[in-house]
Amino acid sequence: MAKRPFHLAWFLSQGYGPKSWRSVWPGADVNRWMMPDIFIDLAKGLDRGGFDYMIIEDSSNLPYTYQGSHDTYLRYGASTPKLDPAVLVPYLAAHTKHLGLVPTLSVTEYPPYLLARLVNSLDHVTEGRIGWNCVTGSNDGGAQNYGREKQVPHDERYDVADEFADVVTRLWESWEPDAVVLDPEQPMFADGSKVHAIHHEGKYFKVRGPLNAPRGPQGRVPIVQAGGSPRGQQFASRWADTIITDGGGSVASMKAYRDDVRKCAVELGRDPDRIKVLFLANPFVDTTMEAARERRHLDEIDAEKHVDMQLSGMSRITGIDFSKFDLDQPLPPALQTNGHQSSLAKWIGKTPRAIVRSYSRKAGFDFTGTPDHVAGMMQDIMEEVGGDGFLLFNGYFDRRYIMEVCDGLVPELQRRGLTRKRFAHKHFMDNLMEF
Repeated sequence: MAKRPFHLAWFLSQGYGPKSWRSVWPGADVNRWMMPDIFIDLAKGLDRGGFDYMIIEDSSNLPYTYQGSHDTYLRYGASTPKLDPAVLVPYLAAHTKHLGLVPTLSVTEYPPYLLARLVNSLDHVTEGRIGWNCVTGSNDGGAQNYGREKQVPHDERYDVADEFADVVTRLWESWEPDAVVLDPEQPMFADGSKVHAIHHEGKYFKVRGPLNAPRGPQGRVPIVQAGGSPRGQQFASRWADTIITDGGGSVASMKAYRDDVRKCAVELGRDPDRIKVLFLANPFVDTTMEAARERRHLDEIDAEKHVDMQLSGMSRITGIDFSKFDLDQPLPPALQTNGHQSSLAKWIGKTPRAIVRSYSRKAGFDFTGTPDHVAGMMQDIMEEVGGDGFLLFNGYFDRRYIMEVCDGLVPELQRRGLTRKRFAHKHFMDNLMEF
């Protein structure tokens, strides 16, 4: 028995886009992928299963890095198309009661005031269940859609993000908690002495403030971050309430990563227990070990059959065209990227074919088997790592997968006392910090 429960969250990999159109269980509504239906089904399952939150991944360009063309991405519906995640949030909120909802909003694509206002509005309409997945743009195609030729150099992007997060959090707090009076007799809707301009003038931004709406139910909403590089980890240790990571694929590396984050948090004067590190997991569960392994095997066959789909994804997140490399020759150590540095670092020295094979195992651990088997693995790993939980994902899930996770795996985790059976609080931040 774990000493304390651990958290579960869901990473909506590949964002608000088509999911199950190539699945053996595609559903009857694949041509309605742009409607919220399957995402509502997922959110209701997560809410039922006691998940802390769902992150909606996003990017706002049609990739063209692989072979210098967007054709492969469009052929598979991979990494594109994507609709705006902020549009999906109110639909999910209307069909759930507790689940935290975390759209991805990039500091290189929003002005700070616009982002602060959007998140504040969503915090109000969800009654305190919104979060912000704070990302920096990494693909030059994205920069070109916003009037720039290239993305800012990697480490400087985090300098921009530091100032951006400072401005946004100050805007969220620019109305004091009791600024709204609502007294029709005086009359006084809000007390002007409790609403404050921030008058920010920094290196990258100039913002007067205050927000033109009251403080949201949570005030400063939970910030999610996934920086894997040293500079990204430093940013996350300063700002994040929960960090998402693959942890390096071993118990030792997961523990080392979490220990590093907590050490950095202490150095910054933060309570390390208020940063929840969640590790990516891609479970395949079925009624027998054999059935689950067959499912995983079919996934591996598909990955090898469609190598170009996997390579195009690697190309997108690094800005390197992987069609130029021999599939069976190790990647050269001199490769560099202004994109996802932590991903490239894991691939150096491996052959592209080996990387594609490992794609089917996703985050390194093979969470394949019956609910009892997979729950036991998760229990053992968390006990060794020390916390704080898992971030489940499947880029192209179908409704069968939702049921297997939310009504198969999760009840077994709950039976073991490993995850929550009910929510103790109304607001996302409070549930995240419950244990």
